[in-house]
Amino acid sequence: MITIKAFKGVRPDKEFALKVASPPYDVVNSEEAREIAKDNLFCFLHVVKPEIDLDPNLNPYDERVYQKGKENLYSLIKKGILVQDKEDHLYIYRQKMGDHVQTGIVACSSADDYMEDRIKKHELTREVKEKDRIKHVYTLNANTGPVFLTYKAINKIDKIVAEAVKNKPVYDFVSDDGVKHTFWVIENKITIDQLINEFSKIDRVYVADGHHRSASAAKVRDVKKAENPDHSGNEEYNYFLSVLFPHNQLAIMPYNRVVKDLNGMTKNVYLEKISTNFEIVEKGLKKPSAKHFICMYLDGQWMTLKAKSSIIMEKDPVKSLDVSILQDNLLTPVLGIGDPRKDDRIDFIGGIRGTDELEKLVNSRKFAIAFSMYPTSVEQLIAIADAGKLMPPKSTWFEPKLKSGLVIHLLD
Repeated sequence: MITIKAFKGVRPDKEFALKVASPPYDVVNSEEAREIAKDNLFCFLHVVKPEIDLDPNLNPYDERVYQKGKENLYSLIKKGILVQDKEDHLYIYRQKMGDHVQTGIVACSSADDYMEDRIKKHELTREVKEKDRIKHVYTLNANTGPVFLTYKAINKIDKIVAEAVKNKPVYDFVSDDGVKHTFWVIENKITIDQLINEFSKIDRVYVADGHHRSASAAKVRDVKKAENPDHSGNEEYNYFLSVLFPHNQLAIMPYNRVVKDLNGMTKNVYLEKISTNFEIVEKGLKKPSAKHFICMYLDGQWMTLKAKSSIIMEKDPVKSLDVSILQDNLLTPVLGIGDPRKDDRIDFIGGIRGTDELEKLVNSRKFAIAFSMYPTSVEQLIAIADAGKLMPPKSTWFEPKLKSGLVIHLLD
């Protein structure tokens, strides 16, 4: 069974919600974050990327960075920009990007559910990033960014949420990227209990985005448990901030690839080598129309590659992914990209940036070739997580991204 918990959220005063709300810490680099937050002292990037307030030459993992984040968070609370709710609540967070709408339940999820694999993962974490978030959560004594979870849609939960959003939201604004964000506080105890009860009937949920946040939250729990001789299991640190969305409302964009060179080959030699596993079936298309098709930009021209049936392993949920097909049958054997996590000849471009970005990178000659992918589906993600397997790196790009700063969970 899945445990969710109501909590006393720390939230922006209504007039400051738009100013506080920021991108997640891991979708902008330090330079971009400095530019976004430079004229906005309330921007939550000062909390989740506090290096922007220090010497740019300082190591972003320096102890002073975490202490600055703590100072910035509690300064916002002291000034009344952020205020803690007096009672335990659940919350509802809706995002609208173009025609796409997704509505999630903001709750605390259980570290035990994570550690005991009821919260399913589909990606490996990187040690350096995990250590960074552990230090951040522990120093600030707070979950400052939510973990994006999904569950197989349940009609009864949908109905409870639909009824709750008939009430007036506390926040309703459009961010600079054109995404509409609407946020409700569930104060009705009966509704809270109904949602907690319905989730208790579910045997698993899935990390869609936020593997490092969830892993670090669970490990901070272990540290605080060891530090507390009176640990009972009911302390706030046993839970972490999450937003749970039904799977049928999610949108996954492709995670595209660019490679710096052709591994010493001429264009003609390269095209001959890839013909073993792929057919060039069309020219001019920038986005594949179906799975097992990949659009390739090379020498100013788009070409569509069709994977030959001999390399498609449909019974294997990982090997049948297009990102795996590309990696195993082209990037590794032809272009020499062995470990995409470590090889600096490859880069990954989120689908939100579009194919124009791929053209721009190749035309600038910083990269020699680009691959436009067909997006991984939520069903594929679930199948891989259920099988206890892992996706290749950079397989999914979820949009819209959850804003940080709309609600924070304190660990005690």
